Amino acid sequence: MPRAPKPHADEERKSERIAKVMARAGLCSRREAERWIAEHRVAAERITVSEQAAAALNARRQSGGRIVAVGTTSTRALETSADPEGVFHPVSGPTDLTVTPGYRFRAVDALMTNFHLPKSSLLVLTATFGGREAVMNAYRHAVSEGYRFYSYGDCMLIL
Repeated sequence: MPRAPKPHADEERKSERIAKVMARAGLCSRREAERWIAEHRVAAERITVSEQAAAALNARRQSGGRIVAVGTTSTRALETSADPEGVFHPVSGPTDLTVTPGYRFRAVDALMTNFHLPKSSLLVLTATFGGREAVMNAYRHAVSEGYRFYSYGDCMLIL
């Protein structure tokens, strides 16, 4: 059944901005992943941040808006494309950016991501972004409430 549009729907849509980036998630064995995490590195992934996407991201940042990454692979793409001052530049190719505690995020202001498996680089990135204690508290809550984990599971928004 069709619903009547909200009175301010057009205004809300005008304020939404989506910049599409491409990130091809890498694939490796669990043994490789565990070794790489121990070595504080992760597999390279191919990313593309177009000129148009970089311009849209810079415009959003300059207007005071937040950059919200959807997923850890997108986070790696955005962080790779930003210079130390947080200015986005077009990039296309592999990234081997490894985010571990102490990493200073320069591109992403908020992160929407799944509940990741223990001992994964994805969980390390998430805990580095959101703060280890806060993310672990969210995980304890997720386990106690029966949330689903991994790719087709529940997600969280870290602001």
